Amino acid sequence: MVFSSILFLFAYLPIVLALYYIVPARWRNLCLFVVNLVFYGWGEPVYILLMLFSITVNYFAGRLISKHRAEDKKARGVLVANTVINLAMLVFFKYYDLFAGTISLIPGVNLPTLGLELPIGISFYTFQTMSYPIDVYRGEADVQKSYISFGTFVALFPQLIAGPIVRYKDVASQLNFRANSVEQFSSGVRRFMVGLAKKVLIANNIGVLWDTYSAMPAGELTVLGAWLGILAFSLQIYFDFSGYSDMAIGLGRMLGFEFLENFNYPYISQSVTEFWRRWHISLGTWFRDYVYIPLGGNRRGLVRQFFNILVVWALTGFWHGANWTFLMWGLYYALFLMIEKAFLLKWLKKIPRFVRHIYAVFVAVCGWVLFQLDSVRQVGTYYKAMFGGAGGGVWNRADLYRLGSFAVIFVVAILASTPLGKKLYDRLPKKAAAVLTPVMMALVLIVCTAYLVDATYNPFLYFRF
Repeated sequence: MVFSSILFLFAYLPIVLALYYIVPARWRNLCLFVVNLVFYGWGEPVYILLMLFSITVNYFAGRLISKHRAEDKKARGVLVANTVINLAMLVFFKYYDLFAGTISLIPGVNLPTLGLELPIGISFYTFQTMSYPIDVYRGEADVQKSYISFGTFVALFPQLIAGPIVRYKDVASQLNFRANSVEQFSSGVRRFMVGLAKKVLIANNIGVLWDTYSAMPAGELTVLGAWLGILAFSLQIYFDFSGYSDMAIGLGRMLGFEFLENFNYPYISQSVTEFWRRWHISLGTWFRDYVYIPLGGNRRGLVRQFFNILVVWALTGFWHGANWTFLMWGLYYALFLMIEKAFLLKWLKKIPRFVRHIYAVFVAVCGWVLFQLDSVRQVGTYYKAMFGGAGGGVWNRADLYRLGSFAVIFVVAILASTPLGKKLYDRLPKKAAAVLTPVMMALVLIVCTAYLVDATYNPFLYFRF
């Protein structure tokens, strides 16, 4: 079940909100726990058992670590064992077939592949559950004694499928008490509608252009076509994922939770370093706090810092999927980040802002080729087309037709990827905003519903992670 679906908007969500506010406050976590499992198991009921296993293991790990905190050796042993169990589960379901297929390339070795379906959201909820025992061990979070409350945190449906990655210590107090208010609820509705518009009206529409070019034979790609395609994907993935994050944050507010922001207009960045402070903030924060800093961060000299960056970005790339191109994508960013740390950031400060901006966007757009295409051969061919080496020519009539057809959505998407819209909205007089906001939300819902009723194209790109 996805947020941008008729079933979710007009059946699941109204029922959940009604149940949540009807039941007494002391039963609301139990109510959420049940509806969370219904949401998760809607498409793959068997994987509810996997989630319950993850919840149970991490819940008892937290209890044991808290119990033996005075005996550091025992507490550390529990933490290590728990981390191994979590990572083993993630690696088995997500990466076994990739490793088996790669090892089987060795002459005389033939490991069977299992063809397992990837449990939806496993990368997100595994990181969330792992962070809880670590924070308890560090003394940064109190142990959660209620299994239902901990299960509610792990399986909370707004952020379960594709984040943001919510750490236990950030919502621990909210699990015990949530001060629901009309203002918070209405703020959540507004945020949800913004995300829905991003997803349905922008991401879905511009994604059609990427699908057109990505399906073309390599020899037919022109320079203009290749750039149109990857620019379309760059905007699609931003509005798809940031739209989902907006909807998750909005849904959280409707239920009394405040989740941290996950995007901050990354395409206005002026360096790769800045881009990754603005893109998928919750993932970057998780790797910083649980991998980069424990490895030593930037405290042990430049060489060690480069090693730490390399490790973090290899893991970041691989986290996204069971394909070697994701690892290449992670290493691609590691290279640029190391170059910027070494000298490039100092140089960038000396050149005009618009040049820095072009550089950052160019690196990001080129990186999406590695991220989205499935094989090294496809990646190489697409890069050749972008820079005139694929034999398809510079442009053709079909490219110009598509450019004209998608010109409006390109302009809308580019403007919407900047803070311009928010700044204009914030400048509205309060009385005007009070009248216009519900009208705009109603209009968004009507238009998005019309699109969804007739839609055959409504993917969520981050579901596969």
